[in-house]
Amino acid sequence: MKNISILGSTGSIGRQALEIIRQNRDKFNVVALTCNRNIELLRKQVDEFKPLAVAVMDKEKADQLDLDIPIYKGIEGIMKIATLQEANMILNSLVGSIGVIPTIKAIENLKDVALANKESLVTAGKIIMEKLGRHKTRLLPIDSEHSAILQCIRGEDLKDINRIILTCSGGPFINKTKEELENVKAEDALKHPTWNMGAKITIDSATLMNKGLEVIEAHWLFGLDYDKIDVVIHPQSIVHSLVEFKDKSVLAQLGLPDMKLPIQYALSFPKRITNTLEKLDLTNIGKLEFGKPDFELFPCLPMAYEAGIKSGTLPVIMNAANEIAVEYFLQNKIKFLDIPKIIKYEINKFPYIKNPSLTEIIELDKKVKEKTRNDIEQNII
Repeated sequence: MKNISILGSTGSIGRQALEIIRQNRDKFNVVALTCNRNIELLRKQVDEFKPLAVAVMDKEKADQLDLDIPIYKGIEGIMKIATLQEANMILNSLVGSIGVIPTIKAIENLKDVALANKESLVTAGKIIMEKLGRHKTRLLPIDSEHSAILQCIRGEDLKDINRIILTCSGGPFINKTKEELENVKAEDALKHPTWNMGAKITIDSATLMNKGLEVIEAHWLFGLDYDKIDVVIHPQSIVHSLVEFKDKSVLAQLGLPDMKLPIQYALSFPKRITNTLEKLDLTNIGKLEFGKPDFELFPCLPMAYEAGIKSGTLPVIMNAANEIAVEYFLQNKIKFLDIPKIIKYEINKFPYIKNPSLTEIIELDKKVKEKTRNDIEQNII
């Protein structure tokens, strides 16, 4: 029996994780839950799964919640849940850099971490991997691409890997021209052709920043140089990623575009368990297409490669500026093509630190977000 705490239980990943747990009560037990402000859904989840404690990021919302279990507030409350003694696994599906410290605290408290929070490895990958080595806990990726890589390399000698290939649906704008992208709105970008995800990650998928963040994650997860991490466009989202070995053999993991499969794999690792998911029928799919990403039309992807290679504080600045740019795009206050321009502008405005401490990372993240927000409001960019 795995005792699991879910950070972000009312979001897309959190809700799907609870669906899996609901169907496998003999294997998983919910210890604690957290949300940002959706206390109505959180209350229903508490009624069903009977956790020992909850945390609500929004302190005013937390004060409105009346339960017979401890209710923790703010980021301090999230930390409390991330380190709760009764849990042996933390599922971190928080959105944004707020998820970084809970990941680290969970590792330090000897919890296995099922990670859906990209920002943890993007901004603090070196620190997190060092902590994993020191505390001998496991970090299990929930992204479908990284889950696919993990499945393909099990039982293999990592020295035999020639490269990994991350697939990318291309998002809703893959066949658009630059002129067509000039006036797309948030509601257009939110219409992802294959995946059902939260708003922020859906916009990141449209700009290909999501894939750029995954490239940086893959570097840390699998210890590969960036020249061994490729990206290919695959609109059908059936092949989730591939591994090429030194003998030129290529292994791939396939499945329908459903996040429940990688979530379940992370929760049940190293075992596989049955489920009620729809089976993949390649005869119904008909064809699988692949192509090269357009770095010129979608500059966020090469920008992420560059930030990852230079490392240090560049991924922190890039990620923070992107979070704010996406926030404003979702409000239709900036244009789609403004997002990479804003990120590039902010990257050039902050000094580079090669080996930042965790404190420097957290402080820089805050400063970049404040400056980016101000620059957008003042029409500086």
